[in-house]
Amino acid sequence: MQGKLIIFSAPSGAGKTTIVQHLLKTFPDKIAFSISATTREARGEEQHERDYYFIGKEEFLHKVAKHEFVEFEEVYSGTFYGTLKSEIQRIWDSGKTVIFDLDVEGGLRLKKKYEENALAIFVQPPSLEVLIERLKGRGTETEFKVKERINKAAKELAYAPKFDVILKNYDLETACKEAEQLLLNLLNS
Repeated sequence: MQGKLIIFSAPSGAGKTTIVQHLLKTFPDKIAFSISATTREARGEEQHERDYYFIGKEEFLHKVAKHEFVEFEEVYSGTFYGTLKSEIQRIWDSGKTVIFDLDVEGGLRLKKKYEENALAIFVQPPSLEVLIERLKGRGTETEFKVKERINKAAKELAYAPKFDVILKNYDLETACKEAEQLLLNLLNS
């Protein structure tokens, strides 16, 4: 069975995770979160099989070789992220729409693969300066990692026009309400 997908992508710190979490709380009977696999270490309170499938680089590359991913990439040097085919199927089998929180390139690859069954949304921050403030304010990463994310974010902002919708996150409450409507429109299409 093939269902629908709603993809939220943005540079790190734009608010996509917060918006996705809001939608999951608002529509728990209609959508389910696609848990990505990654080779990075868990941060803070993150848990295996809830936030990510934390797996070693060797196991990740073995799964790549066996074509178990719909999409994957080396997002940061030595750190891989990917979406397992089995994860999408698990959610569709439960009768729900899959919701994603992905980096920009991964989001575009999923949209290309699922075309008319997917809605790709780019969450746009107010400015690069606000994004930098948010990343530094997290306090969860080294200064090197923050700089790496800032450099990547500057490039990712240029991808916005390639998405179906640009959701401006200048005010979180407004962005969440707009995201609710976008989801309802997809579910009713």
